[in-house]
Amino acid sequence: MASDMGKMMNNRVTVLGGGNTAFSIAAKLGLDGFEVLLWEHPAFARTLEPVRETLTIHLEGTAVTGAAHLAGVTTDAREAAAWSDHLVASVPSYAHRAFAEAFAPVLKTRQTLALLPGNLGSLEFAEVMRKAGAPGCILAESDTAPYVCRKTAPDRAVIWGVVPTLGIGVFPANQTSIAMEAMEPLFPGASAYSTVLAAGLSALNPIVHPPGVLLNAGRVERSRGEFYFYEEGVTPGVVKVIEGLDRERLALGAAYGIALTPVAEGFAKAGFGPRGDLWSVINGSRMLTALRAPGQLDTRWLTEDIPYGLATWTALAEKIGVEMPVARSLIALGSALLGRDFEAERRDLRALGIDNLPVESLARYLETGGKE
Repeated sequence: MASDMGKMMNNRVTVLGGGNTAFSIAAKLGLDGFEVLLWEHPAFARTLEPVRETLTIHLEGTAVTGAAHLAGVTTDAREAAAWSDHLVASVPSYAHRAFAEAFAPVLKTRQTLALLPGNLGSLEFAEVMRKAGAPGCILAESDTAPYVCRKTAPDRAVIWGVVPTLGIGVFPANQTSIAMEAMEPLFPGASAYSTVLAAGLSALNPIVHPPGVLLNAGRVERSRGEFYFYEEGVTPGVVKVIEGLDRERLALGAAYGIALTPVAEGFAKAGFGPRGDLWSVINGSRMLTALRAPGQLDTRWLTEDIPYGLATWTALAEKIGVEMPVARSLIALGSALLGRDFEAERRDLRALGIDNLPVESLARYLETGGKE
């Protein structure tokens, strides 16, 4: 009986979120044979309404296709945590704190929760749990979303491409083998980073989205996104800015003792396109060249990727004395464009729980989760 229960739990997964990627993950895993419970924060319960009665998401695209039947949908965090030992969340980084606050009281130490992607959100989750006096669980985060996908209707999604080697960092790092045992069946080909810091600094979206949108701002406004972002918008000139930003990211990683992968190699490794320079990788990508630009400037490609990507990186740079002028210029331009202060809005080191942690103690914290 215990063995049967263990097999049943191993075939279960809880998917958190109700957006493009969360629906796509839930549908694909359902079609792959997993029993999927879909949870959404009560504030966004409306996203579940189209599938609450039918418990069905229709999936199209290059992965698997068909009608995926869910085990259930819920806004009850306790029910979601009890369903499975494996939870995956794909929500905007600015939703991480609310999700962490909802799950901190109900997660157990044996459970694994992965943010796909994370943008160092695993460290914010850990800090929320610590302050709540919760026992904590194993936290993981990926460097990008597992699929290039979109919702095409309230109960439908399409996957244009699957990332073949999803990179995953684990907190604390000494639990990596346990976390990867949980993640690999869900995302075949997944590979482990040394730490969540390495995963967070390897995020691809903050490198490409802000330069691409800001340098195409007039076209986004004029066309309302009716052009192909990567194929038409990421021109050789835009690539030069992206590569300048990437050199700063590589230097930041080196200062923290992390040998990061250059952006062109990272895109190719993730399966987005053929190996080569960045312009060649992007223009040779069937996945990326199929994507249209955002329909407006007030897009997650700025409101998430600047304050939770670039601005968090500059906070880490300040801590260790690394200059990032290109990143700071993009933060300033994005702030001016949208009338916001992304420096003030950023996920700072306090939110990550490392503001008072000496640089020399950071590696131990990432490895063990202990600050003493």
